[in-house]
Amino acid sequence: MSGSRSSKRRRRALPTLAVLLALLALGLIFRSPLEAWFRPEAHTAQPDTRAPAAGADHGPETVDHYTCSMHPSVQQPGPGKCPICGMDLTPVTKAQQAQGVVWIDEARRQLSGVRTANVTEAPLQRTLRAVGRVSYDESKLSDVTLKVPGWITQLVVNQTGQRVRAGETLFQLYSPELLGAQQDFLLAKRASAASSAAGASSALLLAGARQRLRLLGLAEAEIEALARRGSPSETISFASPASGFVIEKDVVEGAAVQAGMKLFRIAALDPVWVEADVYEADLAQVQLNQSVRVTLDYLPGRAYEGKVSYLYPALDPVARTGRVRVPLANPQLELRPGMYASVELTTASVARLQVPVSAVVYTGPRRLVFVDEGEGRFRPQEIQIGAEANGNYEVLAGLQAGERVASSGVFLIAAEARISTAAKYWERAPASEGSAP
Repeated sequence: MSGSRSSKRRRRALPTLAVLLALLALGLIFRSPLEAWFRPEAHTAQPDTRAPAAGADHGPETVDHYTCSMHPSVQQPGPGKCPICGMDLTPVTKAQQAQGVVWIDEARRQLSGVRTANVTEAPLQRTLRAVGRVSYDESKLSDVTLKVPGWITQLVVNQTGQRVRAGETLFQLYSPELLGAQQDFLLAKRASAASSAAGASSALLLAGARQRLRLLGLAEAEIEALARRGSPSETISFASPASGFVIEKDVVEGAAVQAGMKLFRIAALDPVWVEADVYEADLAQVQLNQSVRVTLDYLPGRAYEGKVSYLYPALDPVARTGRVRVPLANPQLELRPGMYASVELTTASVARLQVPVSAVVYTGPRRLVFVDEGEGRFRPQEIQIGAEANGNYEVLAGLQAGERVASSGVFLIAAEARISTAAKYWERAPASEGSAP
């Protein structure tokens, strides 16, 4: 009985013994790594005589610290392994630390989506967009006024917006002054025909009477008709001086009118003006004869091509915009005054140094790009930028054609550079230091 109990105890102890033996074997195998892990000094890389994989050409006096490309927050005074991932630490020189150089290996570049682009010198053509309005061509406006007082006996054109043609009768006028001038003309004509002895003086009187009728507003054709008729007309017809549309009518039939009074204003609609409001900051890009493209919501799919004919000399004090004028032909009368229009002004195409907009980082008063120096190193470079066009910035200073800059993943590089370096680019600019535009 006692023998069976002891055999059962031995069978239960066999698995426990096997586990202990396995743990002992593992402890012997991993003894060195475990001791290194649990030692506090293991987290501080110990200097060794081995040269680092990268930066072996840097002397000890030029190295600022060693870091991990995967974990830039790790900064050790000497070479060794990263305590987080076990990768070899990379040296960072004092010059690179001062310049803010960031090292990113190929694997991290792929994960972070870092891409580069060339700094190019290419034509930079900018398109300015502005809101415009269709208006009358002021040089095609005509006013109908009177030079004598009288009464409107018949108003032929009696509606605003009515279309008229040059020479078409607008109204008939009774004027005592005009009636008297007609009678004087006829008397002078009869006297000139009856008296051959005083022909010179009679001709002079006749010429003066004719000139008076002309100055009072009668057309030459009406004077000739009066001479043929031989009797004055109580009412005189007044014709339109131009073709167009009546945009103002300040008279009704039977009204008494005075000399100098404006009765009608007539405007032609071919051509018309498009007046666009351009922001003050863009006015320097606008020049006479600059190409313009005009579109209207009223006519989808249609575009009108024109050129800038005039730049108004003053700004709108409230909107801070300047006005430019673009004449457009309008033979079909599709463009109607008062319509809103979208105006695109294309600047001259000039070769300029350019970088993608996505490559530029704003750091307060500075504009930075990260120049690819090869082997995964990116150096921040302060630049001055100018106009923006088609997704690119004009570079005024700081770069040269042919250099490569980071064009995507830039903010990740900037964040790492700000954390891991002591570059001046992340500090507030001194008061005396000029800032980039």
